[in-house]
Amino acid sequence: MGSAPTVSSAPSAPAPPTSPAPPATASSAPATGCVARRTEVAVAPGDPPRRRLCVRPGTVVSLVLRPRADDKRWTAVRSSAPVFVLVSGWRVDADGTAHASLRAAGTRGGDARVTALAKAPDVAGVARVAFTLDMTVSPYAREG
Repeated sequence: MGSAPTVSSAPSAPAPPTSPAPPATASSAPATGCVARRTEVAVAPGDPPRRRLCVRPGTVVSLVLRPRADDKRWTAVRSSAPVFVLVSGWRVDADGTAHASLRAAGTRGGDARVTALAKAPDVAGVARVAFTLDMTVSPYAREG
């Protein structure tokens, strides 16, 4: 007689806990997981200095930059490719929270690097990149 395969009934090790990430901050952004219409990306002190975001054409992203823990203040937001992602609004509140409105291209697809600059207000010199949002505009698939 042959030996039967053994089946273990011991419980497997529990999966490590994961915190659910908002769809707008996924580390890899396949076209099927792209955000459409409107979304918000909030950046707080201690968050990673770089994120990826996949959006559909015409999406508006509200970028909220919480006040920094150091003496630097948010000064500007820039897009490396305004043809794909355009910075269409910018304001800094009295508490130091900065808000930017980012508009994805209406029909075109491509990549843009959105950088948020910060510097200490009483120090001479150029503001430095303090946060980067790598955005991919992914058009809808066409049939036919």
